[in-house]
Amino acid sequence: MKVEEVKPYSEQESKTEQVRQMFDNIAPAYDFMNRAMTLGIDKWWRRKAVNKVAQASPAAILDVATGTGDFAIQLARAIPGATVTGIDLSSGMLDIAKGKITEAGLASRVMVEQGDCLSLPYGDNTFDAVTVAFGVRNFEHLDRGYAEMARVLRPGGLLCVVELSTPTGSLIRPFYDLYTMHLIPWVGSLHSGDKSAYRYLPQSIAAVPQGESMLALMRQAGFTATHVERLTLGVCSIYTALNGD
Repeated sequence: MKVEEVKPYSEQESKTEQVRQMFDNIAPAYDFMNRAMTLGIDKWWRRKAVNKVAQASPAAILDVATGTGDFAIQLARAIPGATVTGIDLSSGMLDIAKGKITEAGLASRVMVEQGDCLSLPYGDNTFDAVTVAFGVRNFEHLDRGYAEMARVLRPGGLLCVVELSTPTGSLIRPFYDLYTMHLIPWVGSLHSGDKSAYRYLPQSIAAVPQGESMLALMRQAGFTATHVERLTLGVCSIYTALNGD
């Protein structure tokens, strides 16, 4: 099954609407669950990705599927003078992001707004870098998502995508499957009240294109110099690419 066909709830509504509803539902528990599910390693994954973006010294960054704003805030802290625009479907997630941004004293350099990542409300060639942290598997159309990111990214600009992935090692895989398919939905239902959301999580990870398949999608959208780095026994992957030749 393609990741675009994996939905949190019923088959009737579009994936975009279901994802919006899901994140509104779990927004209060989202940050806690991220730390609990990854044992805090997600912070290191983000730092690795931020360092890659910082090497390009972008002045204007778009953080797609910004969620509660963690990645946008880290980018702003790591790249002094850069402005970061975050966009997300979920108003519930963005409400939390706005509070974090204000608390961090970054309101002058980090702004967030609600919008559809498949139809970005920005002009062509607007940003020096585009980032997505743990969001592309939620897109209703991956190809459209990458095409939109390429459109708003200036020629030669950097794309950086952080996404969960499935380990391939025969020793770790049984433990990974037990953890993601059974323990995470149970803990998620206790803390968020939405067990379906945390059943959707491992299903979407299993279905999302990974490794070379993800890089091929990027190249189809016009990206070049595509590269993937797998972290923590393959549980997380960082994809980077440049826009155009």
